[in-house]
Amino acid sequence: MFLHEGLGSTSLWKDFPQRVVDATGCCALVYSRYGYGKSDQLTEPRTVDYMHKEALETLPQVLEGLAVRNPILIGHSDGASISIIHAASGCWPVRGLVLMAPHVFVEEITVASIAQAKTAFETTDLADKLRRHHDDPVGAFRGWNDIWLHPDFRAWSIEACLPRIVAPVLLIQGEDDQYGTMAQIEAIERQLGGSAESVVLSRCAHSPHVDQVETTLAAIAGFVESVKR
Repeated sequence: MFLHEGLGSTSLWKDFPQRVVDATGCCALVYSRYGYGKSDQLTEPRTVDYMHKEALETLPQVLEGLAVRNPILIGHSDGASISIIHAASGCWPVRGLVLMAPHVFVEEITVASIAQAKTAFETTDLADKLRRHHDDPVGAFRGWNDIWLHPDFRAWSIEACLPRIVAPVLLIQGEDDQYGTMAQIEAIERQLGGSAESVVLSRCAHSPHVDQVETTLAAIAGFVESVKR
């Protein structure tokens, strides 16, 4: 199960899910969350608990509706955070978690980069570029950008979820991630209830599956093989 980032969609994964399928022999499910891609457009501002709603309400409905049992969740950024919340809840057993560039608390570097993205959206052709992947690029952008820059979001943290996760975890983090630091990985390693393997990639920013695709693919394939046994 692939869970995309805060500005992601099904199409923005490109061929990476298919490459994971080819490398592992597993089936894959990829979908655009509410407000993204070709899914229903947002009709209301997001709230601080929007990732909890995705993890505890929407994701279980998707899994139940498609009769998916014991999935391996592959989450990127927001999708990684949603995976953490879901796995910690115990509402739907998971076989393992692949967390790429995860967030478990808010860092200043994250807020600064998201503020820069807001400026780019208002002054460049970023909206036109997003239109290739979202039916409503303005709604998709604002739904992510506005809540992350909201003062109430500064206190957001899901660190309390970590001790409740006992499924195996693969952490993948780029050294040059403009949206987060190694402090996120260290917090997860320190507080996780189960085991974790960490892969730290040089010459890699916020999207390991784009910047270091072969290394990321190999790490995921190896992890999937280990939890399939």
